[in-house]
Amino acid sequence: MSTSTALSPVYPLGSRLNERGRLEVGGCDVIELAREFGTPAFVVAEEDLRSRARAFVAAGRARHQDFQVVFASKAFPARAVLELFAQEGLWCDVASGGELHLALQAGFAAERIVLHGNAKSRAELATALRERVGLIVIDNLSELERLRELIADGALPPDRGPQSVLIRVAPGVSGDTHQKISTGQSRSKFGFSMLDAPAAIEAVQSVDGLALVGLHAHIGSQLLELPPFAESAAALAGLGAFPVYDLGGGLGVAYTADQHPPSIEDYVAANVQALHDHAGTNARLLIEPGRSLVANGCVTLYTVESLKRNVDLWVAVDGGMSDNLRPMLYDARYEAEVADRFGGEAACVLAGKHCESGDVIVRHAHLDDPRPGDIVVTPATGAYGHAMANNYNGVPRPPVIFCRDGEARVVVRRETYDDLQARDVR
Repeated sequence: MSTSTALSPVYPLGSRLNERGRLEVGGCDVIELAREFGTPAFVVAEEDLRSRARAFVAAGRARHQDFQVVFASKAFPARAVLELFAQEGLWCDVASGGELHLALQAGFAAERIVLHGNAKSRAELATALRERVGLIVIDNLSELERLRELIADGALPPDRGPQSVLIRVAPGVSGDTHQKISTGQSRSKFGFSMLDAPAAIEAVQSVDGLALVGLHAHIGSQLLELPPFAESAAALAGLGAFPVYDLGGGLGVAYTADQHPPSIEDYVAANVQALHDHAGTNARLLIEPGRSLVANGCVTLYTVESLKRNVDLWVAVDGGMSDNLRPMLYDARYEAEVADRFGGEAACVLAGKHCESGDVIVRHAHLDDPRPGDIVVTPATGAYGHAMANNYNGVPRPPVIFCRDGEARVVVRRETYDDLQARDVR
């Protein structure tokens, strides 16, 4: 798949600077979008998401007969995004009852849903059994006991056979990523250790109503090297032969021009080859991309509210940690530009509006003569921007705007002040 654009590859596919020097996403002038829909706003190039989904599917199907792409919905749990990936034939990974509800409402067939989580509630498991999701990924023995009780209580429809499950294993493999998004190490909160996995396999196989069909592993997120994925597959294969292997997600993306993640094709090829090398060619292979499907397909638009200089030049905008928590949680780096004046040289700190000193979006930004009223764009915000958006300081959450062929439509409306108290009880 080609990921070239007229700009840095961190921007959505097909983005360009138009004749007026303004950024266009999905054929839409972002200055005009800001005027029409306000800021902050998440702007998504619809065709970017479709292109990446098709690239994952094509890369896998060319190399392995039984290959499925499972969208990790936690990355961008908006109905329009889920509907798009359902239309493209993907499966869906959910990690809560809420995400399960969203996936079903968005059109995913239950048999194409994979339920994850290290602390699934009785209600969540009961819903998964009732809906007969494709796979439940068992994380611990407490959950297994809960499933045993639910099946004994009649939660599993008796005429539809056993519920297919996977066991999540922490394979003792750590990719080079931030410790808060590393999940494959032995001390991870997720899954069974390699030492405990054989006993877990035996325990699951003893429960009537459950069919253990395979193993799952996820070693972390925002991984920019491929060898750890092969190491994880080798570890799983050492636990026995199964008809299904889910190798998780984790493929990193470029948030800044100096980051160079593996291509979708190379990532898929590495996972397929690892499966073939260690488990043969006949098993079903699932992978669970999230970030790499949606991150670069979206930009966030802000309006500059104020400037001031002390030791640094501070450029403060009308959003921040209420629409992008990643810099505060993981020290994540982003780029920024004035949307109609790219290529600036003014060193500055792009700061949010919230009452926290850590509310900084880009610590080392370079903007072209920033001034109040400018529209500033940060690319690669499709993963975990909308998902982690919050109401800190009483700030309404931004809208999500889909753009395609020069047409824009709101798929998630902006919250209002009335929404902030909609759940209050008098």
